Amino acid sequence: QPHPVESGGGLAQPGGSLRLSCAASGDTLNYHAIGWFRQAPEKAREGVSCISRDNEETKYAGSVKGRFTVSRDKVKNTVYLQMNGLKPEDTATYYCGAGPVCNLNHWEAYNTWGQGTQVTVSS
Repeated sequence: QPHPVESGGGLAQPGGSLRLSCAASGDTLNYHAIGWFRQAPEKAREGVSCISRDNEETKYAGSVKGRFTVSRDKVKNTVYLQMNGLKPEDTATYYCGAGPVCNLNHWEAYNTWGQGTQVTVSS
């Protein structure tokens, strides 16, 4: 099983951009669907975006559609989440998980998770 590691979080102003990366130690990410979930304090973990193993399918939560883009670089064994037009409500810890299918509704469908990276959107 891969062990995902997230990076790229930080502080951004409203309307700004950040790019999150999900790399892995151990097994390659390339054989797994990758999901991005986020969790704000005192809120449930929320599915944000995912990409299938073959890159043929991507999904987005309605709240981020048109602003966030998920992509995979198989050579670098990395999945990215490009976040544009950031809003204060995007503030959360973002996690990437590796699993068999692209699924935004059930975080428990993913087998392994990273430790998360904090994204704060504030002026």
